[in-house]
Amino acid sequence: MSHGLAVAVVGAGNMGGGMLGRLCDLGWSVGVHDTDPQAQAKAVDLGAVPLDSAMQAAKSLSPHGVLLVAVVDAAQTEAVLWGEVGHGLGQGAGAHLQAGQAVMLCPTLAPDTVQSQAQRLSLRGVDCIDAPMSGGPLRARDGSMSLMVACSDVAWQRHQPVLNALSQQVFRVGTRAGDGARTKLVNNLLAAVNLVGSAEAMVLAERLGLDPATTLSVIEASSGQSWIGSDRMRRALADDFEPRAHVRLLAKDTGLAMQVAEAVAFEPVLGRLARNLFAQAMAQGLQDHDDAALLKLMRQGRD
Repeated sequence: MSHGLAVAVVGAGNMGGGMLGRLCDLGWSVGVHDTDPQAQAKAVDLGAVPLDSAMQAAKSLSPHGVLLVAVVDAAQTEAVLWGEVGHGLGQGAGAHLQAGQAVMLCPTLAPDTVQSQAQRLSLRGVDCIDAPMSGGPLRARDGSMSLMVACSDVAWQRHQPVLNALSQQVFRVGTRAGDGARTKLVNNLLAAVNLVGSAEAMVLAERLGLDPATTLSVIEASSGQSWIGSDRMRRALADDFEPRAHVRLLAKDTGLAMQVAEAVAFEPVLGRLARNLFAQAMAQGLQDHDDAALLKLMRQGRD
């Protein structure tokens, strides 16, 4: 195995695959490891070098290479970096990373999780780039998604080329590990509130005898517009529930957002309602559906 890849991506699902595809399109040397053979094969077709494990991903990197972690949650992140048993992600990358390299954490994580991982990596001289993303797989692929980046000044300077390659909207939100995560949780709580409100508005339009698609067009040109509402409700009204962002993700993220809010003695009233509705969707077996399925939940009515 060549030891010169600029980026190794672990997790080539919707967002990870989109980012990987963008880097390959731009001519970057990229490796990939995913436990899903289909996701792995798709990434290789895009031009990525196949890697057998997270450990091999770390070993494949150039001296200033970046391990881009795009898995789902804290447990999978732990497995990728430190090889915990039981998550199917192979041997961990952390022990094989070198000073000057970086780990870019893209999942939505609790700030404490990011801080803990950053501390462990710093013992090896490895930069931690706290960099959750938002915008969906199509925007990940074309570079128009947002990246919320918290990292040291040294890491910012050293790894700015890959950040700028990944996104035209890179927001440096601070130097404190976890501030990217905090920003993402604030964003995702509002996204959940907006999505719930959009689904509720569509059902109200239907109950009033209005054409929901026409009503959505009016909303999109008026004060009720939101990006997530337009994106999800357009698909839902066309009965397109092909998963791009699963219900379980916003269920997780709203739960994390409410936890950090509680830690600072703040009670987001609408956020609590959104979290509870996503929990209800999970209880009804919608966890693996696209989160546009909130329209189905609203059509059923709620307690």
